Amino acid sequence: MRKQSYRLLARVMASAIAAFVCTTAQAAELALDVAAMPRIATIDPRFQSYNIEMVEVTGGRFWKPYAASDATPGAADRFAQRSPIDLRDARLRELAAALAPAYLRVSGTWANSTFVADADTPPASPPAGFNGVLTRQQWRSVIDFSRAVDAPIVTSFAISAGTRDAGGHWTATQAGRLLAYTRSIGGQIAAAEFMNEPDLPEIGGAPDGYDIAAYAKDFVTFRSFMKRAAPDVTILGPGTTGTGADAAALFAATAQDVDAISYHHYGALSARCDGDRTQEAALSDEWLARTDRTFAFYRTLRDRLAPDKPIWLTETAETACGGNRWAATFSDTFRYLDQLGRLAKAGVRVVMHNTLAASDYALLDEQTHLPRPNYWAALLWRRLMGTTVLDAGVASQPGLHVYAHCARDRPGNVALLVINNDRETERKLAVPAASQRYTLTSATPEDGTVQLNGKTLALAAGDEIPALTGEAVAASTITLAPATTTFVIAARAGNPNCP
Repeated sequence: MRKQSYRLLARVMASAIAAFVCTTAQAAELALDVAAMPRIATIDPRFQSYNIEMVEVTGGRFWKPYAASDATPGAADRFAQRSPIDLRDARLRELAAALAPAYLRVSGTWANSTFVADADTPPASPPAGFNGVLTRQQWRSVIDFSRAVDAPIVTSFAISAGTRDAGGHWTATQAGRLLAYTRSIGGQIAAAEFMNEPDLPEIGGAPDGYDIAAYAKDFVTFRSFMKRAAPDVTILGPGTTGTGADAAALFAATAQDVDAISYHHYGALSARCDGDRTQEAALSDEWLARTDRTFAFYRTLRDRLAPDKPIWLTETAETACGGNRWAATFSDTFRYLDQLGRLAKAGVRVVMHNTLAASDYALLDEQTHLPRPNYWAALLWRRLMGTTVLDAGVASQPGLHVYAHCARDRPGNVALLVINNDRETERKLAVPAASQRYTLTSATPEDGTVQLNGKTLALAAGDEIPALTGEAVAASTITLAPATTTFVIAARAGNPNCP
């Protein structure tokens, strides 16, 4: 009797194991109906954008790269003096122009206390109540760069003690000076926030004791000024970075007076600011999903207080405080692309990466302006993913995330982004028609180089961007190796949303 029971139990277990294996194998292969994917959102043509911090333009103390000998985690001095960025640099311009159309945001914490010079000869030091000086020559270089790379300017204004009258109220003198000078040399500002991150006033250059009530009064003054002086500029706000009570109160204070909602997101602090994230978690589903929680906070407030207003993410990167060491490696490409896919699907109109070319989270190396892995990912997104967002028809599952758009500049084609962030498991994707695949890989996620379909990406002689050529795939099943990101262009998809 006992032997028969054992045999029965063995058969049951064998059947269960076989069913599990079968189910797992089936789950590992995706079959997507590209013709039937419905349209769920539309993103701005400049959806993928970037920041050049105001302190980069003026020069000053910014996050010290880890490559510096004394830039150790937890160091008392987290900053290093830097010269103003050379926006005439040919390599910088060429690589930025390749990401066009985009927005160029010139803002950041340092912008809150930057004095705008009112003459060609700037003051030798910042006037009282300011911590930096923006010269006319520097702002001319921003406008010239903006034009050259097809990236209209988004900015914010000084709000520090030097901008205030005897009663402590914000005055528009500095903002007006920047707007007037911009117009006088033929420049244009597309959008503006009042200040950078008003939920962090203590570290953002605001006057002592600056609170939500003071911000609300200042914002009324700011909006009235902007509608009178620059009615064509999109007003963004509140530009907060938190998800607590202060951020909610600041949102409520401005919700009715902005043209679009703006917020910032960093999933954690970097080691430079005593953060404790490890590189092993850089590909985890929990890490990738953190952007959802921040967005949900602002979407809920938007739906309740400012229905139907568009949402912009005006500052984001791997981590705050300049990023971790691995922000410059392929490890962060999974976060970078997945965040774009998630937020486009959720209806976010614009996402601005911090930064283009400063510190460890930059798309380009700060010293050489050579592309990092995230730059190549950004370039592929720019060339392949269009503005019509589709529902891929599959829910994200552990280690696998799929996003779909109409392909950019390829009528009738559907672009897929398939992210296999599992470090060990390969996946399968059934391709119903002739397609092109673009797979990004690296020797290890921790590597600072990246390969496209097995070929290392690097600038050619004369800084020429190499051809980003897809690999032809017949109607079949393609393999998605572990720790890879893959774009697939499905030709002749037959989707009515992608004529």
